Amino acid sequence: MIPKVKSKNEKGKNGGRCRSVSAFGETSPAGGFKSACHDEAKRRRVPVSVISVICGCFCFAGVSFAADINTPAGMSAYLKNKQLPALKAVDLWESQFGTGLKLTTAHYEIYTTFLEPLTLSEVPGFVESAYRGYQNQLPRPIETSTPFTVYLFANRQQWEAFTIDFTGPQAPMYLKIRAGAYYLNGACVAYNIGLERTFSSLGHEGWHQFNSRLFKYRLPSWLDEGIAMQFEVAEYDGGFFTFKSDRNGYRLGPLKKTLLNNKVIPLSTLIKLNPGEVVTEGDDAVGAFYSEAYALVRFLREDDYGKRFPQYQKLLFDGLNGQWPLSERDVRIAADRNIPITVGWNSAVGKMLFEHYIIGPESTMKKTESDQEVVPFDKIEKQYLVFCRKIVYYVQLR
Repeated sequence: MIPKVKSKNEKGKNGGRCRSVSAFGETSPAGGFKSACHDEAKRRRVPVSVISVICGCFCFAGVSFAADINTPAGMSAYLKNKQLPALKAVDLWESQFGTGLKLTTAHYEIYTTFLEPLTLSEVPGFVESAYRGYQNQLPRPIETSTPFTVYLFANRQQWEAFTIDFTGPQAPMYLKIRAGAYYLNGACVAYNIGLERTFSSLGHEGWHQFNSRLFKYRLPSWLDEGIAMQFEVAEYDGGFFTFKSDRNGYRLGPLKKTLLNNKVIPLSTLIKLNPGEVVTEGDDAVGAFYSEAYALVRFLREDDYGKRFPQYQKLLFDGLNGQWPLSERDVRIAADRNIPITVGWNSAVGKMLFEHYIIGPESTMKKTESDQEVVPFDKIEKQYLVFCRKIVYYVQLR
């Protein structure tokens, strides 16, 4: 079960519902990592407007429609008449599994065989809210002209059949994903695993899709996964969503457990790790890596009133524009995503970027009372651990 995170405002603004879910990953043949979501979160109540579907029709603005909402045509009419703020168009989509729908938003094309009114009413606003959140990681937004592609299938069977065709020789690795989604070849591929978990997987994998498409350089694991986990929990608000990374109980729970058991991965090790290097060590080690990477990104954004946030944004902006101070060999791997990422590249670049962008600006340190110079890395690690303990203070393990 999800560890409970106490909050003074459980429902959120305007009675919004907080989505709190988890992600799980499998290693890739090259030591890379693809994630997917697991562990059921609590379902919220179904709105009255959805309950009316049981009667064989559906209503909008007091008008009854005789079409069957369980058919693509009926669902299309339902969504069009809802006048959703993020939805630009609804079209029929002929898939290998029969007729589905194509939902078009400002920045996404969502191909789906999942004809469930609540999910399809909210997914356009969710992906557009996620897009806005991804842009907010940068000091200024960037223009995108080509829409992002998302596949959302009705069940595991459809997802597996599509994955076998879509991933080719890599299919056995992707089929190991227990529940959720993956990003590959420009597309996010998901299936229904419950409203909250489905949206969590889309938010997480959507970040991988966003930076893989737009950044000139690929990101090291600690940064890529750490940012992706900021988009696993969201609160619905008027057709769109607000992301609530501070309520991500599935990351905060393992983080508190790691701290209590004194199994913290040292910061100097964390920034060099690929998740594939810890997956063989068991669930606790995997949980430690993910929860600490999640906390590290929050630390860079939030600690001491966000004093490191400009450095964090510059790190990402330089990666976006291909301006990291890398060797010629490392540039080649960073820029060419057809070259498999290696453990060595991830380790070297992950460490170098942290030292250059985060520690570098703090390298002029004050001296201690004993007049011995404080090592910059040691100081920032102490501050990071204090931050970790602070954000898990109200977490209750079960």
